[in-house]
Amino acid sequence: METKARTFIKSLIWAVIGLAVMTIVGFVATGSLFTGGTMALINAVIGFVTYGLYERVWVHVSWGRRA
Repeated sequence: METKARTFIKSLIWAVIGLAVMTIVGFVATGSLFTGGTMALINAVIGFVTYGLYERVWVHVSWGRRA
């Protein structure tokens, strides 16, 4: 079983990766590092929360696990 701490760290790392990628995409799309960074930050926060919830739901799903 996965601990809450492991889920948190996985979510945090995923959010940092997403933040970096979205900052680049936002900058390319808008030409503004500030606007791109703001878009990326909002996306990272939303992604962090939803990914954490998603992982916690899957902890309770036994399908695909081996004993």
